[in-house]
Amino acid sequence: MPLTLASLAHHSALKLTVRAGEDGLDVPVRWAHASELADPVPYMEGGELLLITALKLDAEDAEAMRRYVKRLVDAGVVGLGFAVGVHYEDIPEALVDAARQEGLPLLEVPHRTPFLAISKAVSAAVAADQYRAVTAGFAAQRELTRQGLTGGPEGLLAALATQIDGWAALYDASGAVVATAPDWAGRRAARLIADVRRLRERSAPASSVVAGPEDDDRVELHSLGTGRRPRAALAVGTAATLGTAERYAVHSAVALLTLTTERSRSLHAAEQRIGAAVLRMLLAGEPDHARAVAGHLYGGLLDALFRIVVAETGTAPPARAQGDPNGDALGALAETMESAAARSGEAVLVVPEGERLVVLAADDGAAVAACRDHAAALEAARGAGGAHGPFVSAGEDELVVGLSAPVGPIAASAAYQQAGQALSVARRRGRVLVEHEQMAAGSVVPLLADDAVRAFADGLLRPLNEHDATGRGDLVASLRAWLSRHGQWDAAAADLGVHRHTLRYRMRRVEEILGRSLDDPDVRMELWLALKATSSD
Repeated sequence: MPLTLASLAHHSALKLTVRAGEDGLDVPVRWAHASELADPVPYMEGGELLLITALKLDAEDAEAMRRYVKRLVDAGVVGLGFAVGVHYEDIPEALVDAARQEGLPLLEVPHRTPFLAISKAVSAAVAADQYRAVTAGFAAQRELTRQGLTGGPEGLLAALATQIDGWAALYDASGAVVATAPDWAGRRAARLIADVRRLRERSAPASSVVAGPEDDDRVELHSLGTGRRPRAALAVGTAATLGTAERYAVHSAVALLTLTTERSRSLHAAEQRIGAAVLRMLLAGEPDHARAVAGHLYGGLLDALFRIVVAETGTAPPARAQGDPNGDALGALAETMESAAARSGEAVLVVPEGERLVVLAADDGAAVAACRDHAAALEAARGAGGAHGPFVSAGEDELVVGLSAPVGPIAASAAYQQAGQALSVARRRGRVLVEHEQMAAGSVVPLLADDAVRAFADGLLRPLNEHDATGRGDLVASLRAWLSRHGQWDAAAADLGVHRHTLRYRMRRVEEILGRSLDDPDVRMELWLALKATSSD
């Protein structure tokens, strides 16, 4: 259950006392936030317990407190915690009265209870609630998967209705009711046929919330199918908005029902939706849940070393916008890798994410090899056309690919980050494909050959170069020697052929001109990188 103010008020370790707004204690608390601003409303999102000591408030001014509390209530703040014994020995009556008039729960925080303890309690409760919701969602996914495989659409609908504490209905391509759960939901489902047919006019996937046939119904409609026109639809009716676990269940049902109603290309697209869920679980560090949801769909792919490919293009080609996944650069890469995997009998997980394609493929398998070959062919074509040289950004509509190092299922999140980093480097360098191992084995110095980095370096060193241009010293060379010797005065002075006192004087002049201290390691790092970036001049 979500954390409420009542839960906090009864927390034995916090010792909070309710001074006003007792009727509003059952409201969920999304977060606890401490702010001494006279007007914290611009920084509120709603649902917060605001913690104050009234440092900047005249808490004894009745009119000021009335305005203050009203603004908090209008902003969606659910409660106010006031620390006594800091600026006020007790909560001023002006604030108590204002809170009582607005119905805002007002909690007295004793001096021995730090705000941090309240924030930790709220954070722990929110995290526990989220964990329960996610765990329940994974359990729902497993049960729905089992029912979908053993009981068909009817069994899946029955399991879904139980998970959401409501009812569910499946419609065919014409909008006719195919199955409902429980049985009594048949009449309600039949009264939504017109809404289902309107949903069919929209490109899949599509969803909508419609008025239920009964006053206590909240109905969501979801299209099933991956073509431009849905092949089926799912309706779910509940008495309240779906929570996190229920949302997991509905999304899983949509994916599973798509698997049972689509054929060929549509089945392939449904597998991609399951793949997206599996990928999210892997990235969330839940390989066991991913295996449970995937079942045998990806064979032993999730039990061995694999690589993650992340590919992007800068724009969406018209063919892709019209629903043809193979009419653009991303679709061509996906088809190449999937075909290679099919020929070798290996599994591959392909997840389109808008203008990004994510592929999970066996390490040293046919799909990864096909990806490298595909990138090499594009690279050769670009080279022949003279499109790019080193460190030139790729064009907006050209394929850019990052490839992770081989990892196991538990390290999927790290591999995804590696692939994303490699993709960023590929885009900057005008390359089609960059592998993580290539970055790890290389040097950071080539990365400095970037216009933005050079501009920063020129701006940072300009005052020193202007000083040296007047013939009044050699500060840039002295700074380079001193940094290269890690601040060792005698060694750096010897390299320059000057006395160490002369070098000390020059470094003081550097600090004076730049207005920055060389004792700061960040300053030394920035100056060294700036010198490296301009060393080719």
